[in-house]
Amino acid sequence: MAADEEDETGEVRRPSSKKTAKKTAKKTAKKTSSVRAGSRESESETERAARRVSAPRAMRYAAEQLKELLGRAPDSVSSVQPTENGWQADVEVLELERVPGTTSVMATYRVVLDKEGELVAYERTRRYTRGQIDRR
Repeated sequence: MAADEEDETGEVRRPSSKKTAKKTAKKTAKKTSSVRAGSRESESETERAARRVSAPRAMRYAAEQLKELLGRAPDSVSSVQPTENGWQADVEVLELERVPGTTSVMATYRVVLDKEGELVAYERTRRYTRGQIDRR
């Protein structure tokens, strides 16, 4: 039925501008989201490699993401090394607080990050008392 035509009851029917606006907005949103998705999919490996995070940022990301997983705040990051696929960091975490503080139980976690700084793996590599000194 065309605009401003009468239906069987004799009422004049006009298109609603609200409905037309909603349809137009939906079509625009679909086109925009498909363009964004297409640009993400076509992103090359070299562009992703160019976004490799720096060592200080990798340290922060390792500590923040490990805290999110463990629910405990990291004490320090004792090492960070670049790898072929990103970064590897050793993070020290207070696991059990005791009095005196030198008897508190600490742990070292090895955290593996991808090139963009996202945590892909972690494992506890060592547990020790805070007052313990390595014999190296």
